[in-house]
Amino acid sequence: MSIRPNPTVGSFTAMLLLALLWGLSIPITKLGLLTLPPLTLTALRFAIAVPLMFVFVVGKQRLPLRALPRIAALGVLGIGIGQVAQTFGVVDTSASAATIISATIPLFVVLFAAMRLRQPVSGLQILGLVAAFIGIALVASDRGDAASAVAQTSLGGAALVLLSAVTIAFYYVWSVELTDQYGTAAVAAWSTLFGFVALLPWAGWEMWHVPFQMTATGLGTAVYLGVVVTVLGLFLWLHLLRTVPARIAAGIQYLQPVVGVAAASVMFGDNLGMFFILGIALVLGGLALTVTTRGS
Repeated sequence: MSIRPNPTVGSFTAMLLLALLWGLSIPITKLGLLTLPPLTLTALRFAIAVPLMFVFVVGKQRLPLRALPRIAALGVLGIGIGQVAQTFGVVDTSASAATIISATIPLFVVLFAAMRLRQPVSGLQILGLVAAFIGIALVASDRGDAASAVAQTSLGGAALVLLSAVTIAFYYVWSVELTDQYGTAAVAAWSTLFGFVALLPWAGWEMWHVPFQMTATGLGTAVYLGVVVTVLGLFLWLHLLRTVPARIAAGIQYLQPVVGVAAASVMFGDNLGMFFILGIALVLGGLALTVTTRGS
């Protein structure tokens, strides 16, 4: 296993910026879903992201044909399952609940990194995993203010967001293996393209059957998710995973729920019940144990 150095001031700043940008993604997605259906919003997001990603690839990095099947599978996993599950999950969860559940992505990154990149996992990290799952259950069971429709969270919606967290985390770890062989820009761009192509038939069906109106809010959401979260965020994250230890890169990301919950409270007036607050404490505590403790 290669040894990665501790973060520099520049990489630490990049991690803080990423926590802010990604922390806002769930509340902004929730905002976009007020005017656009889930698959349409997801397709529009990646229609914006894909051309921008290939700006960093054309004439610079090439993929051998033998790599395409794995890159295609990576894209279908990350977008066709991960991003679609997240968007559908956000429909049936409050922005705050979805943010907390999505915050477990770094936890699963550490777990999968231990499995595939041979990074050790300690007993305390396993304890952190259990605590975080208990926290997720409490967050999903909290209903906030019953009079507020936007504050409602269904168990099905929470399960979809959790499925998204698992698949996206595996996408990131698998990406590290492939970027070591073929380069960050090429893997990110081609996997996103394959995932987008796989999504198009389903998005087309939705656009044909579900009436919607393109608004400035919906378009602005797609631009933020496409440019900031997908392009800038993904390149930052993959760069960090290649330059600092996974547990450190993932550790700083547990600031995401702080950003997301604060934004959700301002944007949607999400009410935080006792179970929700206890769940936040368990998730954040579990994440802290999982991503900051060195393996024995």
